[in-house]
Amino acid sequence: MTPSPTTSHLGGPDARPAAGAPLPGIQGGNVWLPARLRALRAAAMAEDNLFLLLAVIIGLFSGLSVVLFRIAIDWSRITLLGSALSPPAWRTLLVPTLGGLVVAVLVIKVFPLVRGSGVNQTKAAVYIYDGYIPFSTVIGKFITCALAIGSGQSLGPEDPSLQIGAGIASALGRRLQFSRERIRLIAPVGAAAGLAAAFNAPISSVLFVIEEVIGRWTAGVLGAIVLAAVSSVTVVRLFLGSEPLFRIPAYRLVHPTELLVYAALGIAGGLASLLFVKILSYARPRVRMLPPWTRYFQPAIAGLIIGVIGLRFPQVMGAGYDSMDQAMHNQYTWQILAVLAGFKILATCLSFTGGAPGGMFAPTLFIGAMLGGALGGVEHHFFPRLTASVGSYALVGMGTLFAGFLRAPMTSVFMVLEVSGNYSIIVPVMISNTIAYLINLKYQPTALFDLLSRQEGVDLPSMEELREQSPLLVEDAMRAPSGPPLHEDDTLAAAVAKSKAWSTSHVPVSHWDGTWSLIAKNVLKQEAATRGADLLRAILPVSDRVPVVHSDQPLYMAMRRMGEWPYLPVVHRAAFTRLQGTISLDDILKRYRALRIAD
Repeated sequence: MTPSPTTSHLGGPDARPAAGAPLPGIQGGNVWLPARLRALRAAAMAEDNLFLLLAVIIGLFSGLSVVLFRIAIDWSRITLLGSALSPPAWRTLLVPTLGGLVVAVLVIKVFPLVRGSGVNQTKAAVYIYDGYIPFSTVIGKFITCALAIGSGQSLGPEDPSLQIGAGIASALGRRLQFSRERIRLIAPVGAAAGLAAAFNAPISSVLFVIEEVIGRWTAGVLGAIVLAAVSSVTVVRLFLGSEPLFRIPAYRLVHPTELLVYAALGIAGGLASLLFVKILSYARPRVRMLPPWTRYFQPAIAGLIIGVIGLRFPQVMGAGYDSMDQAMHNQYTWQILAVLAGFKILATCLSFTGGAPGGMFAPTLFIGAMLGGALGGVEHHFFPRLTASVGSYALVGMGTLFAGFLRAPMTSVFMVLEVSGNYSIIVPVMISNTIAYLINLKYQPTALFDLLSRQEGVDLPSMEELREQSPLLVEDAMRAPSGPPLHEDDTLAAAVAKSKAWSTSHVPVSHWDGTWSLIAKNVLKQEAATRGADLLRAILPVSDRVPVVHSDQPLYMAMRRMGEWPYLPVVHRAAFTRLQGTISLDDILKRYRALRIAD
């Protein structure tokens, strides 16, 4: 007796066409597609190709914009503070103060969206505003940051460059009328281009955008981000030369015990980054609670205090790239380096909490370089035969504070490698960066960018929380089999006997090729009553295979595959006919409810 085509092995109506009938969408053995579907598929492919081409264009425009941005910062600094290493006292005090007043007016009255570093604004564009960044923000960021950094505010150009690139990408995407999903993804493409141009380091920029802005990647997105970063760096090197930001000293490990000093640098960097974050988290909300009229004067007051510091230590003013380069070439004593690190933390907190637009990358690198150089100087003073170069500690210190303060561990490692071009330094970098990252992670529950966004009243996705969360797995919700599984070579009579151990209405059946089916007990009994000696495979249609999952897969994967099946078999990865358990929708929901109660 052949099973009726109107009854499925699940015990319900069978939607499959009768044997020999043409399947939907197939005529004469040839697959046909409606014209509308073909047109949509062609449009999607065209958009994919255009997206990659646009990534290159975004990189070119972003690179050119960052070149102009850096020129504008240098022009502002030379015009306002002069070209001397130590500006005259009157300029040191007056320029940051008046510059702060002008910047405050521009930010409050003309460009209200440029306040802050730019990383969180780009994330907000991706996750809240469908990739929309007003082009006026690009213009405002360019003008206000060039004026703020050029007048001596202790901020950097990298974060603004990131947002400038993202804004250019957003404008081009809207102009070309891309789909909503493409518009969302195009802002991170521009962000990578802008940051790569500012750092002259495409690999680190790609990693940072993936690690901190979008938190995930696909082949298409990664390809677009890489193309944009490479093309922007090409433009920067064409106009400004291929020289890196810093003249990196030679590195070699003189003695293995030197690694202990790098571990100590990790501890010092972790504590310094923790202090830095704690000051910002404490001061920023309190400054924002002041009456609104004080916002016109907050950048000016910050500029005045920075000017007072600059009378003795002008290195803390602006981004400080030249001072970092000098620290790496042993131009300061270790005492001066330690003082510069402390004053830079203070100056940066004043500038950022005061509302001046600018980035945190350059100050973080500055503090790390001074701290690393100070520790290297101490070691070199007391153990001159143990270390080859103080500059190596300054270089590693840059990555160390970056890892601790910004909590981007992968980016921090590759940044040092990319800037130095010396992969022999990777062991000290990994030791120091990891220690600093773990110290900040333990004693500062919320990462800096997450903290800043929540202070603004915006709850952006925390990439760190996603990384640190332990995802629920299938093994957390599955239940043990209530009986032995059936096999397609079992007779119907034997299958009925084995199915009695199962408490469910359906029993799993394994096939010789590693696939699985589910068969309803009532159907099995009906068939066995008339043809008990036949094999089970005779009543199992080939097309009705149930999806399977593995115990180590994420729980959401089982939910996605569940469909209308009563449950899914959980099978062993190395033995597809070995049943480890079963999982149903009810099992999944119970596990999620238990997780919510525990939280």
